[in-house]
Amino acid sequence: MSEHTMIPKLDIPIHEFPETDELPQGVKIVKLKDTYGYGIDFLPNVTYINRKGKDLSLQILIPKKGKEGEREKCPTIIYIQGSAWHKQSLYASLNKLIRMAEKGYVVAIVEYRPSDEAIFPAQIEDAKTAYKFMKMNSEKYFVDTENMIFWGDSSGGHTALMCGITCNDYPITEDYKEQEVNPKCIVDWYGPTEIYEMACYPSIGEHDAPDSPEGMLIGGLRISENREIAEKTNPGRYLSKEKSTPPILIMHGGSDAYVHFNQSCRLYAKLKELNKEVEFVKLINSNHGFFGFNCDESLSIVDEFIKKHII
Repeated sequence: MSEHTMIPKLDIPIHEFPETDELPQGVKIVKLKDTYGYGIDFLPNVTYINRKGKDLSLQILIPKKGKEGEREKCPTIIYIQGSAWHKQSLYASLNKLIRMAEKGYVVAIVEYRPSDEAIFPAQIEDAKTAYKFMKMNSEKYFVDTENMIFWGDSSGGHTALMCGITCNDYPITEDYKEQEVNPKCIVDWYGPTEIYEMACYPSIGEHDAPDSPEGMLIGGLRISENREIAEKTNPGRYLSKEKSTPPILIMHGGSDAYVHFNQSCRLYAKLKELNKEVEFVKLINSNHGFFGFNCDESLSIVDEFIKKHII
């Protein structure tokens, strides 16, 4: 028979639960300044649109803070995972995006149609539709609609640039047409910009052939023989002095073996020529993908840039 008396369940909020004074000899005491930082709710496979019978989904991270896990509207990152415009691995960047959510951002990872199913500008249409879906469901997903950001890496960086520069202009769909696309800023990690120039610079990838990522993007065509079509994919084509452009952060590795550093140099030059607000960060000894971009310093650069431009 137990020597202890049963205690009824306490009917109090979790943050009022008392600290025990029990302290066995030799126990090390650690007094934390922030016991209750951000926790994360993960909502997988949230359908944002159906295209010809196929659901396109979002992987959503929602921060919650405090002892009771309160949730509030947060700046929201629409993240486009790079994939050479092929089928995406939607969890590839989850590690770093969880760390961003812990800084107080809602994050929605966008699934777009791959180029073998739908050519350019389908990927841009899908990412804009995802943006509008999150905006439309701001109460459900705790989206601060005044502070939304496009961010992507590689082909996702290209998509983020296209979305943020063109906003409510071409290319866009009629989906959720009552919602506007008006991001506060854009983050481009080593995205291609002028795909018709990629084969002119050192690379370990093929960029001109019909079955190259770039060729597939425009319908299985050779890039060098279809420059007029390829030029439509250039984010810089849609810039002008008259039209406002959200502030842009470009980050690119100096030893990128797939998307040459020059691609970002070209966009940066165009933005500076038009007096657009842009920051350009070159990561020395960083290659393509996670090499150098998964570290806390890189994420801090993004965090500081976003916080500079949100309300």
